[in-house]
Amino acid sequence: MSMSPDDESRIIEMAWEDRTPFEAIAHQFSMQENEVIKFMRHHLKPKSFKLWRARVSGRITKHIKLRSDEVTRGYCPTQYKNR
Repeated sequence: MSMSPDDESRIIEMAWEDRTPFEAIAHQFSMQENEVIKFMRHHLKPKSFKLWRARVSGRITKHIKLRSDEVTRGYCPTQYKNR
């Protein structure tokens, strides 16, 4: 699957974000969780990949079905501040 550098960068950004579920990546880029993991393994340095895997493993906000109903958006309200 060939994609632009902008798309690759966006996938990496979405994968690192705590509140962006894997389902959102699947919807936007047609990549399931296992494909995102392979993608990240290929595009990150080994240490960065290990840090990312440790961060997302068991994080309930990365899966829509495990999230609390109180989480209604994919970003923190202070993330996109008006400049």
